[in-house]
Amino acid sequence: MAEEKKETWLKILPATTVLVAVCATLSTFKGGGYSNKSVLSQAKASDQWAFFQAKSIKGYLSEMQKENLELKLKDQKDTVYAHELTTRISTYETKIKKYGEEKEEISKIARGFETTQADCKNHSEMFGMAVIFLQISILLSSIGALIKNKYFWYLSMAIGIIGIVYFINGFLLFF
Repeated sequence: MAEEKKETWLKILPATTVLVAVCATLSTFKGGGYSNKSVLSQAKASDQWAFFQAKSIKGYLSEMQKENLELKLKDQKDTVYAHELTTRISTYETKIKKYGEEKEEISKIARGFETTQADCKNHSEMFGMAVIFLQISILLSSIGALIKNKYFWYLSMAIGIIGIVYFINGFLLFF
């Protein structure tokens, strides 16, 4: 009778090990994909912040030029030259406003990439945890099969369930 029970769990063991192995493979694949997307999003965010900094510098230079022209305008008595200075000051004011608006848009884009990066990192971490538990489960299942000890297989399935929970969490992020 005891021999018959051993036979039953030994018939189920390969199927459960294959299921765990498939989940481990998919976890590795999905985790790598999210990891790549995370790195790319971080690079894109860095590019946007560099662009933001360039616009900040251009805006600052325009403000300095505008202030310089305003100082010249105060000392100007020639109305033709004063009119030219006023026109240039107006041009710099427009540029300063434009750079400010562009910086706002750029910062929104950069923050969007940062949000994507953080989200992908969370997914990748969950898939990474899944792979760890699933590989341990496969190892214990193999040991159980080799020494024909069902307690290793039970332990393997318990750890495999934890791995599968992390695997599902990699998609849904419920914890």
